[in-house]
Amino acid sequence: MLTSVVFSLALAAVVTARPQAYDSQPFVKALRARQAPTNATGLEVDLGYAIYRGSANSSTNLNVFKGIRFAAPPTGNLRWQAPVAPPVDRAAPMDASTDGSQCPQAPDASYSISAVDNSRSSEDCLFLNVYSPGNVTGPLPVLVWIHGGGYGAGNASQDLAPIINGNDNQFVGVTIQYRLGAFGFLSSDEIYRNGVVNAGILDQHFALQWVQQYISQFNGDPRRVTISGESAGGGSVMLQAMAYGGSLGESLFTNLIAASPYLPMQYRYPDWIPTQSYFAFAAKAGCFQGLPYGANGSSPIFDCLVSKDTETLVNASSTIAQSGTYGTWAFLPVTDDVFVQDRPSRQLLKKKVNGLNILSGNNANEGPGFVPQQIENEDDLVAWLRLTFPLFSNNDIAKILLYYPSSNDTAPSMPSYATNGESGPTAVNQSTVGTGQQQRANNIYAETTFVCPSYWLAEAYSDTNFGEGRAYKYQFSVVPATHANDVAGYFGRTDSTSDLFSASFSRAFKQIWGNFVVNNDPSISQAVAMGETNGTYAHSSGENPAVNWPPFSIYNPYQVDLNQTGGQFKTIPYNGLNISADSGQGAVNDFRLVNAYTWEGGRGIRCDFWRSMGDLVPE
Repeated sequence: MLTSVVFSLALAAVVTARPQAYDSQPFVKALRARQAPTNATGLEVDLGYAIYRGSANSSTNLNVFKGIRFAAPPTGNLRWQAPVAPPVDRAAPMDASTDGSQCPQAPDASYSISAVDNSRSSEDCLFLNVYSPGNVTGPLPVLVWIHGGGYGAGNASQDLAPIINGNDNQFVGVTIQYRLGAFGFLSSDEIYRNGVVNAGILDQHFALQWVQQYISQFNGDPRRVTISGESAGGGSVMLQAMAYGGSLGESLFTNLIAASPYLPMQYRYPDWIPTQSYFAFAAKAGCFQGLPYGANGSSPIFDCLVSKDTETLVNASSTIAQSGTYGTWAFLPVTDDVFVQDRPSRQLLKKKVNGLNILSGNNANEGPGFVPQQIENEDDLVAWLRLTFPLFSNNDIAKILLYYPSSNDTAPSMPSYATNGESGPTAVNQSTVGTGQQQRANNIYAETTFVCPSYWLAEAYSDTNFGEGRAYKYQFSVVPATHANDVAGYFGRTDSTSDLFSASFSRAFKQIWGNFVVNNDPSISQAVAMGETNGTYAHSSGENPAVNWPPFSIYNPYQVDLNQTGGQFKTIPYNGLNISADSGQGAVNDFRLVNAYTWEGGRGIRCDFWRSMGDLVPE
């Protein structure tokens, strides 16, 4: 117990320092040298600063601990400060059977403010959940899940039992929360001087340090940690990969899984855009009336915000978050020159990354949920481009149109259907959601925001560390394959999935993730890859490409396209549309090895183009 308390105090001392002086690597190395793995299987865990009592689930054979505090409440004078260690509270064991309060929500402008539910929210929200297999005799690999939600929404309530059970309970699972909206991503020179920018990203980093310190008490092995996430969670994985210029090595994690990594425009902390959001937030909270800063260099605005009540700040955060253009968020990660030292497209090109291996993926049609669906002609498209990329000149807009050529065969009146990726119409103009100029916009947004970051991450881990690192790439293509459709595939129920997936597909997807966590390689068995039902393979012959999954590299740019075929015809409602698709019932796995660079009419070339435009996007 004394050792745990000492570690707690050490953690507090390290992270309360200004981020410019913070270097976690020596701390973690010292921690690992002093920490011995445990084989505890009980429901009561002593963390030194507190004792938590979890619950056993007999159907999943998992011990579940919810609502574990990993940092002090970021309230009062701790608002917009780096996270610090939790206070010591050992009066009695704490019940860990329910989720902790979620962080205040601030969804994007596509939501009605009346639809934002903050009834379960609290500023005191830095909690995590742990799923630990019962009756285990040795330390297990660890999967950490970082939720998505545009850095403005979401929580740690994702149930990890199905993916753990789907992999024979071979690893421990952790889900974490982090400050959202203005509470986690308020940025300006004033914030930087008086607190920290990227507070939400620092919360994630602090939670990963917690995992290193305490996961052995839940049968986890701190030396075999995989961090994962989808959308903003995948973007968070990307930023943790880049932390401190990629100088942390494998001190916090070995593997990364980035699903549809979200990369909005990443400005520097004092740039006009984040600063504008800061003053708009301050004005809404009643802390800015256009007056100058304090003459002595202090920040009356900052002090005013710290003094405000939670309700006022929650309302200001939600209101400003929804005042932007469709599909955008007002409070986002920034380049702070300390934790996030460069824009991703540039740092990833230099292979300056933490960790060793990555499984990087994207969906076939990521864009429609973030693009207004009223783009009928090229004039509409150009108007949308000018709004989306305000720094682009006429020449830049013309260059986009050249890289994304329009096809006369895909007018808005043409039938909507999924492309095959290798021949015929491409995702530039054709999908199940839209065609013509509408799909042109959908795909531009998809590639610049989700798809190309997944390519850049795979390239960054290709042949790193003198050939030791491995990158693996996939695309999720089950119709409609829009943003976040994939999550139900790997986190769905153990024996059944949503209407979109067959049980065989979901089983394979879970084991792709699980084998990467356990074996550092996503390859799965032939039976699981092909989809075995009543002893008969879904396909008659040939080795499935997911059985010996090839590492991704520039000279061998192959990814596995994860799809299914067959099944019963159905109509799926999406964004006011009715999409024709085959349901999962009766469908069989259809996995193909494809060239990611030439895929969809040269997607790799277009991603190179977006990297070259990084100074103007920026990303």
